[in-house]
Amino acid sequence: MINVHDILETVDMIREKNLDIRTVTMGISLFDCISDDKDRLKVKIFDKVTRSAKNLVSVCEELEKMYGIPIVNKRISITPLSYIGAGLSPEGFVELAEVLEAAAEELGVNFIGGFSAHVQKGEILGAKNLIEAIPEALARTNRICSSINVATTKAGINMDAVARMGEIIKKTATLTADRDSIGCAKLVVFANIPEDNPFMAGAVHGIGEPDTVINVGVSGPGVVAAAIKEAGDCDFSVLAETVKRIAFKITRVGQLIASEASKRLGTPYGIVDLSLAPTPAAGDSVAEILENMGLEMTGAHGTTAALALLNDAVKKGGVMASNHVGGLSGAFIPVSEDRGMIAAATDGALTLDKLEAMTAVCSVGLDMIAIPGDTPASTISGIIADEISIGVVNNKTTAVRVIPVVGKDVGDSAEFGGLLGYAPIMPVKQKSCEAFIKRGGRIPAPIHSLKN
Repeated sequence: MINVHDILETVDMIREKNLDIRTVTMGISLFDCISDDKDRLKVKIFDKVTRSAKNLVSVCEELEKMYGIPIVNKRISITPLSYIGAGLSPEGFVELAEVLEAAAEELGVNFIGGFSAHVQKGEILGAKNLIEAIPEALARTNRICSSINVATTKAGINMDAVARMGEIIKKTATLTADRDSIGCAKLVVFANIPEDNPFMAGAVHGIGEPDTVINVGVSGPGVVAAAIKEAGDCDFSVLAETVKRIAFKITRVGQLIASEASKRLGTPYGIVDLSLAPTPAAGDSVAEILENMGLEMTGAHGTTAALALLNDAVKKGGVMASNHVGGLSGAFIPVSEDRGMIAAATDGALTLDKLEAMTAVCSVGLDMIAIPGDTPASTISGIIADEISIGVVNNKTTAVRVIPVVGKDVGDSAEFGGLLGYAPIMPVKQKSCEAFIKRGGRIPAPIHSLKN
């Protein structure tokens, strides 16, 4: 039963500790739009998306007023477009991106995710042509996000795709060089991509999902940081219990919004994603949580252990608060979107190697990391291969969203604006991995994938 203390506590979380619903994302299936006539396909996609999500923004605004809970983003995810436009040329996929951009503008949503392909064992023609279209599509649009799944624990790693994505990221950076290569901030490479993720840039509407669905991503690093600070000098068992209890309360807010949005939109409720998603705002930082545990600065020895405790406790608290938990669910560590991470990277305490180690225990991977613009494509592919292998071997989702900022080097910073924030340019290894990447083929699945 809700009491006055619970209500006042939630009000305090919202007003003083940056609690918000980070996104309400409507997933939309486009399979019924498939047509061998490109113009007909474009019309059907625009009509399906705008018809399905016509009330998404207005309903979210109603819920904000009704409950006093900020809903920061209203987003859409679609069926991976490589399946829907399987017969299109790269130019045809760019045209579909522009159609989706027009739909996003009409609806007033922040992003549409799903300019995507699954290529963990190889490429169908649609996937090959969509990948070729990514740089131009992201350069011509502002609200379209792209994700490519290059590996799974069951299939292993498609190293041909990994090599190609290094080249695609470089080209995307060049085509958006006038905006600090921001196109790469809308592009992510995955292992074990989830099919119900509400967060960008990796949101897609999986092929096993209903025709439409509502998925909600909650956030509240400021709330967790404050709870840990208030807990004081306690041992780790008490610390974990503190995080677990506050994660339960945060997730209950997400469950409420998901249920109400689902009812008002006449759309099934899918999942609540528990992820602690930071912003560049003061007091909204995952790094601050780790530092409140006792680290002088994120990146110090002990950081990976602190993040492991945080991630596990968030999951344990969240699953008790919602019947359906999904997406990524844990703690995000995007460098450009977290003030504490930015400070640690600028200081040199947080390096690419340390971030890679941290991703073994957190929700996703190397996220929103700016690197020198002259970084070779093969080095970017090596960064991807290292991170993706962590996901494959550990049977978890990992991803890479790196931004080679054209014209900038270590010591400079890149400005992306809004929730994407800003980032110091981080150094990468100078030794080459080009011969390794050129081998091509597939890295086989690990032995523990044989579970049948």
